[in-house]
Amino acid sequence: MAGKAKLKQGLMMFILIIIGISTVFPIYFLFVNSFKNQQEIVASPINLPRNWDLSYIKNAAAQINLVGSLIQTILITALAVTLIVVISSFTAWAIARRDSKAANIIFLMFTSAMLIPFQSLMYPLVSFMDGLGLKNTFGLILMYGGFGLSMSVLLYRGFIMSIPQSMEEAAMLDGANIFQMYRYILMPLLKPTTVTVIMTNAVWVWNDYLLPFLVVGNNDRKTLTLSLYYAKSLSGQYGNPWELIFPAVLLCVIPIIIIFIFLQKNIIEGIAAGAVKG
Repeated sequence: MAGKAKLKQGLMMFILIIIGISTVFPIYFLFVNSFKNQQEIVASPINLPRNWDLSYIKNAAAQINLVGSLIQTILITALAVTLIVVISSFTAWAIARRDSKAANIIFLMFTSAMLIPFQSLMYPLVSFMDGLGLKNTFGLILMYGGFGLSMSVLLYRGFIMSIPQSMEEAAMLDGANIFQMYRYILMPLLKPTTVTVIMTNAVWVWNDYLLPFLVVGNNDRKTLTLSLYYAKSLSGQYGNPWELIFPAVLLCVIPIIIIFIFLQKNIIEGIAAGAVKG
């Protein structure tokens, strides 16, 4: 039995190592090739660079208008995620505290919305928002807020169901109103789930290309992904300029990777809490 347990543990460790390597390798590949010239990338794409030359990253930053695009992406991501967190937490709280058929039906509507592919409604949605005069950055934030509600309500409701309602009743007896209960009782308890909701939606909004392409297009307020797409220097006439493509992509993804590394513990706790405790 001890031998079988060790064999099973060794097999599991081997599988985890393979998964870890396959996950980290694309990031390594992107990073090392961001400091090479075209010839070195083609000749030795997986080797470390002979010289860690920052000029390629500086050139790529200029080509994609890094500062302006980064500010625009941070603004859209921050406002969209804030909208998702506030509305989904309030909605999940109301659904979790009402034991009625109407509340269950509303919850099923939110969860079933996750099954609808975005591609099936993107053109009618963009046309509708254009008719309202919202085919702009503000409309883009509203659309992100709507699309992010379903999963967020699911996660929040699962955790709220595990919180004793007596805590809220005690706060009401002390004179707290609904907004005070939300701010000082509910949200501190929802911290792990909130971090998960923030991170999952931030990664999606930050890296999204299709919705900004349809709504914002090629104007002066492009996100990082749009700037990467529209940068003419990144689409060479006689091939792909890899010495610009790799550092440009690295600049687009590295901020969200850093945030994920620091918050990964809270993300795992929040997903487990939201999925199991309900």
